[in-house]
Amino acid sequence: MTRKILVPTDFSQQAGNAFEVACQIATRYNAELHLLHLVELPYSLIDMIDNNRQTTLPEALYFLKLAQRNFNNLKTETKKLLQEIPLVESVKFNTVHHGIIEYTEENAIDAIIMGSHGSSGFEELFIGSNTEKIVRNAPVPVLVIKKHHEDFKINTLVFATDLEEDNKQPILKSIAFAKSYEATIKFVFINTPERFKTSLEIHDLLEKFTNDLGTQLSHFEIYNDLKVERGILNYAKDQKADLIGIGTHGRKGLAHFFNGSLSEDLVNHAKRPVLTFRI
Repeated sequence: MTRKILVPTDFSQQAGNAFEVACQIATRYNAELHLLHLVELPYSLIDMIDNNRQTTLPEALYFLKLAQRNFNNLKTETKKLLQEIPLVESVKFNTVHHGIIEYTEENAIDAIIMGSHGSSGFEELFIGSNTEKIVRNAPVPVLVIKKHHEDFKINTLVFATDLEEDNKQPILKSIAFAKSYEATIKFVFINTPERFKTSLEIHDLLEKFTNDLGTQLSHFEIYNDLKVERGILNYAKDQKADLIGIGTHGRKGLAHFFNGSLSEDLVNHAKRPVLTFRI
């Protein structure tokens, strides 16, 4: 069960959208919200701050005061959503990627919710190298929000899998997540010309996978498309999915579906929220 949710923020509209969704989820799970703002300073200044000299640095004091003002503004704007949600505010002097990962590990965070720009097309799925790095390397599930959600509801979750061994834990986590939302979860195997398998081969993989998993995958389908990422987006659109779920492990991306930079591309042009589970 999710107890601590981290929301990295740069106080942009996209980060605000993520924070609003985080408030709704925190209310549902009785979770504690952690709001984190990262300030990237020159390494020489960060070293001085790490040596407990931040109170003597005017640059640090300026950014601390600015962040506090923005925190206060955000809390005022979301007062109704926050209500009795425990809120922890933090400002860290670090790079965005390393700062989020370190904070997650040091504070036993259960999930990260962050915002991203919406876009169109299929070439890449996340905008911004920071989001890509967080999704690839975060040790906890990452929910990426693309737009404002007045009422964040999940009726249908699509989870793409290649039925490999390392998909087991992400799939179990996705099933638990869908159950907590009373949502229908639909599993899909994207079949492409490059890695084509016959239906018989895929069903043999499915039988072995579910036997090892110890549970059946309801609503399992094979979807044919030219590219895996294109197939995921098209299938999610066909199913009118509210959320796309995937498993990631570092730069290898979604099990054996992706290689190289493709693993970094998996959400930018998805109009739906995307939830990633570390393999």
